[in-house]
Amino acid sequence: MVLGDGALKRAVFLDRDGTINVEKDYLYRVEDFEFLPGVPQALRLLNEAGFLVVVVTNQSGVARGYYTEEDVDTLHRHIAVELAKAAARVDAWYYCPHHPSGRGSYSLSCRCRKPLPGMLQEAARRHHIDLAASVMIGDKLADVEAGLAAGCRTILVRTGYGAAEEARVPPGTLVCDDLLAGVLSLVRRHDEV
Repeated sequence: MVLGDGALKRAVFLDRDGTINVEKDYLYRVEDFEFLPGVPQALRLLNEAGFLVVVVTNQSGVARGYYTEEDVDTLHRHIAVELAKAAARVDAWYYCPHHPSGRGSYSLSCRCRKPLPGMLQEAARRHHIDLAASVMIGDKLADVEAGLAAGCRTILVRTGYGAAEEARVPPGTLVCDDLLAGVLSLVRRHDEV
């Protein structure tokens, strides 16, 4: 989205599993989905602050044959409905279904699988996002590396795998307890600009 004055849009890119929802190996079933505390509020704050909210998630379970792309889409529609109940939204969803040791056409080394920045770059092209003015938030080093490779600022959350990954993140990456804490820090900084 381009702002009225032609400026590019600021975005917050979010990892899904371990950042938005409780980490569960190869999550795809609606009944297994559970928001982490404060997540709907965090997304509402981002929406209200004018950030485009974009989810970028590796879903190698598709390549491994554990579930289908339709299952991923069904879960994302469910998350959107649940967020709407809290007056929050995700503006765009991107996922990588590939894995080098996957099956069939999904078995490949792609440019979209984090830590590569392909999903962020594709979102930037489609939605006129200024990557240098945007932020990537996730619970893994791969999320941080994807954000940095795309030219974004980065935030690691300690939920999911984040507490174990914290020692590995490069200097300059903000580390917060959870998504809400990261968003509160980001929104305060955005308001000061």
